[in-house]
Formats: sequence, C-alpha cells, structure tokens
Amino acid sequence: MNTFEKSALKANLLITLCKLAELSISKGELTYTTGQLALDLEISQQTASRHLIELEQRGLIRRIKVGKRETIRVTPNGLDLLKELYFRLKDVFEQPINYVLLEGELFSGLGEGSYYIGQEGYREQLEKKLGFDPYPGTLNIRLKPGYENERNTLNSLPLISIKGFTTEKRSFGPAKCAKAIINDEVQVSIILAMRSHYGSDVVEIVSKENLRKKLKLKDGDTVKLRIMIPHFNKANIS
Repeated sequence: MNTFEKSALKANLLITLCKLAELSISKGELTYTTGQLALDLEISQQTASRHLIELEQRGLIRRIKVGKRETIRVTPNGLDLLKELYFRLKDVFEQPINYVLLEGELFSGLGEGSYYIGQEGYREQLEKKLGFDPYPGTLNIRLKPGYENERNTLNSLPLISIKGFTTEKRSFGPAKCAKAIINDEVQVSIILAMRSHYGSDVVEIVSKENLRKKLKLKDGDTVKLRIMIPHFNKANIS
C-alpha cells in the first residue's frame, strides 16, 4: 500500500493541504493567523483550525506557535502524498511518461560502488525488484549540461524503492531505481541514492555484468540512457 492509499485523507483536508503547499511555494513555510488562513481557504475559522489540527496529527504539516500567529510547513510526508496525487492525475489527464532520456560521460568513481552493491541489504532488494543479481560495482555517469530537467523529473517520479537498513557497523540510506537501456544495447538499472558523495549531475548504473568490458567503455566515453518509467499499476514502489 502506498502513501496516498495509507493516508485515506478526506477530500476537504486534501484541498486544505494543497492550498497550504500552494501558499508556501515561495518560502517553504507560512506565517499566518488562523483567521487569515481561513480567508485564503474560503472556509470558516473553526473549520480551518480543525483542518490544521488533523493535518498536524497525521504528520502532514508542522506548526509552531509564535504569539497570535504561527508558522506552518508542509512536511516531507505531506509533499510525498501530494506528489502521488499529482502523478495519479497526470495518468488520468495526460499521456503518461514512458521513458526519460539522459546522456553523459563515463568517469571513474570513488571506488565505493562495489562496497555498497556488495551489502546484502542492497543486493537482495536489487535482485528481487530488478530481476538480476547485480555485478559488484557501478558505472558512474556525469550528465552533460542541458539534462537538468530530465534529472529533476526522475527525482519526482514514482520509481522503484530500495529501503535503507542498519548493520552492526553503520546505517545505509534508501535509494530509488528504475530499469533502463544503455546505448540501446544492454538492459541495466539506474540507481538514485538519497545520500551520495556525488552531485545531482551524477547517476550510477548497475547491471548483472561488467559494463565496461561488455560495451568496451572507457573514461570520457559518451553514454546514452533510456530510463523506463514504471506507473502506479506496474511499479513496485513500496
């Protein structure tokens, strides 16, 4: 069950959450009195107060009282819920995105790919959700200028989720991934780590085989990726 289904949010509360996100789009948080907020929402002050209380109890907003006013911020859980709603509606009203194209240059990474992919907590999830036992290492690609929008699109799409985990020595963060095709030849998967040493212009690729040998790649080579986008009725996003 995904975030949207778990929330079972009533329509009026969902509208209020949408409006709060819209009002805070420039600053990330609002400083309002309940009366002012009620005017913007076109509901009574009592109803506005009740909505805020329930949204806060559900962990969808955060409120901090400052005298007669308060700051309101939509939490990451609240934003995730709105994103899921957004993509559901896109599938209804628009032709769904089937793939995203990226292009970049291959470079040698920090040598940590084999360490992370070798962790059983990652390897088991990747094998189960992607359908192959990953080669212990990643292919590092620095995107060319002009692909910022496509990279941002990936961040907001409902990709396959890889959960974080903890061992006796340390914790490992979550990630997202999606099946892809590299250079129109080999099926691979793109990995988007939530915590990474690289900037947002870098993506990592995993495969069941050594891609450098398979495709005869070297640092500086141009690599093209076609990332397949799973939709709600297909993706294992939980």
